[in-house]
Amino acid sequence: MSNPELNRNVLEVKNLQVQFDLPEGIVRAVNGISFNIPQGGTVALVGESGSGKSVVSQAIMGILPRMARIAGGEILFHDPQLPGQTTNIAELPRGGSAMRQLQGGRISIIFQEPMTSLSPLHTIGDQITEALRLHRKAGETEARELTIDMLRLVGFPDPQRALRTYAFELSGGLRQRAMIAMALVCRPALLVADEPTTALDVTIQAQILKLLKDLQSELGMAVLMITHDLGVVANMADEIVVMYHGQAMERGGLQDIFGNPQHPYLKALLNAVPRFNMKPGERLVPLREIKGEVGALLRSGKPADASKRGEPLLEVEHVSKSFTLRKGGLFRPGPAATALAVDDVSFTVQRGECLGLVGESGCGKTTASKLILRAIKPDSGSIRFNGADVLQLEDEALFNYRRQVQFIFQDPFSSLNPRMTVFDIVSEPLVIHKIGDEEERFQRVKELMSLVGLDPRFLRRYPHSFSGGQRQRIGIARALALQPELLICDEPVSALDVSIQAQILNLLKDLKAELGLTYLFISHNLAVVDYIADRIAVMCAGRLVELAPREQLFNNPVHPYTKALLAAVPKPDPNSRLDLHLLMEGKASKPAAWPRPFTIDSTTHPRMVDVGQGHFVRADASADFRDLVA
Repeated sequence: MSNPELNRNVLEVKNLQVQFDLPEGIVRAVNGISFNIPQGGTVALVGESGSGKSVVSQAIMGILPRMARIAGGEILFHDPQLPGQTTNIAELPRGGSAMRQLQGGRISIIFQEPMTSLSPLHTIGDQITEALRLHRKAGETEARELTIDMLRLVGFPDPQRALRTYAFELSGGLRQRAMIAMALVCRPALLVADEPTTALDVTIQAQILKLLKDLQSELGMAVLMITHDLGVVANMADEIVVMYHGQAMERGGLQDIFGNPQHPYLKALLNAVPRFNMKPGERLVPLREIKGEVGALLRSGKPADASKRGEPLLEVEHVSKSFTLRKGGLFRPGPAATALAVDDVSFTVQRGECLGLVGESGCGKTTASKLILRAIKPDSGSIRFNGADVLQLEDEALFNYRRQVQFIFQDPFSSLNPRMTVFDIVSEPLVIHKIGDEEERFQRVKELMSLVGLDPRFLRRYPHSFSGGQRQRIGIARALALQPELLICDEPVSALDVSIQAQILNLLKDLKAELGLTYLFISHNLAVVDYIADRIAVMCAGRLVELAPREQLFNNPVHPYTKALLAAVPKPDPNSRLDLHLLMEGKASKPAAWPRPFTIDSTTHPRMVDVGQGHFVRADASADFRDLVA
């Protein structure tokens, strides 16, 4: 750390002001923010959506929207390759040659959503090579070799093959690695990482964070990390700037911000984050609490029978589902292959409980939920709801079953029809199931809006006029319209800020208590599941690998995959950094690489074994678990 190079500032932002000139008036998106980023250092901009974080990054990159302009302040870039020379980015003309030389060359950016940032028409190799040849005089062969080296550096298993691969053929983690390769291929002095891991699973996120740290130390880059995830900040940043409504509320070092927060806004943000060490009955404290009210019509519906609490409501037994994949394409047909999405999964959801279903993307969580809804049929196994065989239901019986089981989707925007008003969206299930007359439906929708903490006066608005958190509440109101017995929540808070996430989680807990609801809560965020679930089931590669009461699972995980998941969760505590050794071996999600008695391969097919106190783990039944289970 004695290296004097680390003390030189690569970027100085001084009293930056950005405003949007809109028809309805001027909006000050950034209002006098200042910070410095030293060479080799990481500064994190933290705040909710709309706080101005991304506008700051756009100003630095020279990619502000057309209606936005820098109204004051300076953005001083000191290129380590040009000592003594300073560029004021705020004064450079947009689209000019000087700005283009910096963009992607000396200053690079990683965007939040890799799928929309990568071209679907060009191979990954072509896109990375294009970035390289724009800023360096490199021949075709040299550019290709440098691209392969960068793909290898960011962890592509087969860099040669990746050159010919398109974005849609890659997983979310590999797409983000391709974005990182494109951003770093010119070895920039400053990297702007705008929510680089928000859409990723915890295990992939941990790998990407370690990759960024390794590349930063190797290339000596300065990094501006933009995020609302305080766990990521605690693992990555040297200095933190907390933003709210375009202004810096607080700034300081890692220990200062987490150990001694001063501003009420920062304290509120820290209180809104789910933590593993929360006390029994302790609630998250969102910045703005939702005040929901259960109305007379909702109370008059079929009440939950308290005497039946704890009885099985949903029973899934030995369910399997495979999909046929066709190799080649329309003009290059090849032999068909099959992918086993769900493999011999069994679990029970009891009345009045919340069962958390966790695992990485592609592990089979959402496929399992579709099987329960009868959106698709399993290849084998049985599903029973209230004692009835779901797979045998037809016509009206199936129609009535779907009234009792409702779904809350992951993306609140794409799951709401943009051409329908909120009233039409929430009342649509009532119309489909012919519940009540027009007046009763109107009253019920008003009650549902009040229940989720939205003003009934907003009923004639369209989804685009609501924030992400408000749209998710509309989705919850729609799911509750038919007064279901079981709610399947598929990643309902993964796209939301921590403060909005706290609102929604508290709302779901309150609704469960008030209305006697039963939840199947699907998520890859273990801290969220720890807060809301009673029991937790862990899935990997289509199989259930561990099932236990919440306290047991977190205090004494048995399966190596569960341990890897827990090791990958970034905690909002600088004294509790990520333990990455389980993940970096690349074996956490490979059943054949798990140690015995957990190994699953062509010759070994372990089953779920009861290890006591409602704790089950997939392993060889002959194994001795006395040393593993406390």
